[in-house]
Amino acid sequence: MKNAFDKIAAGLGDAIAYAEGDQARGRVAAPLDVAAIRKRTGKTQDQFARAYRLPIGTVRDWEQSRSQPDAPARILLALIGAEPETIERLVQRV
Repeated sequence: MKNAFDKIAAGLGDAIAYAEGDQARGRVAAPLDVAAIRKRTGKTQDQFARAYRLPIGTVRDWEQSRSQPDAPARILLALIGAEPETIERLVQRV
């Protein structure tokens, strides 16, 4: 069983290999066009943020590429892109 140091060292090795061009040693999530997803819902940034209970500043940062959605947010955004009304209804129930 690997100890914490060995796991960290392996991860660092993967990061260095990826930075040097070894695409097999890492993966990068493709940028997500949050503005396009929001526009397909027909909502303003404020309406979108309120409908899906997202901080308005976060929506703005995503749309202006100041930050990227993390993995759970990417899933939520993909679901919104596929079924905006259903997801809005579900979010409002919780």
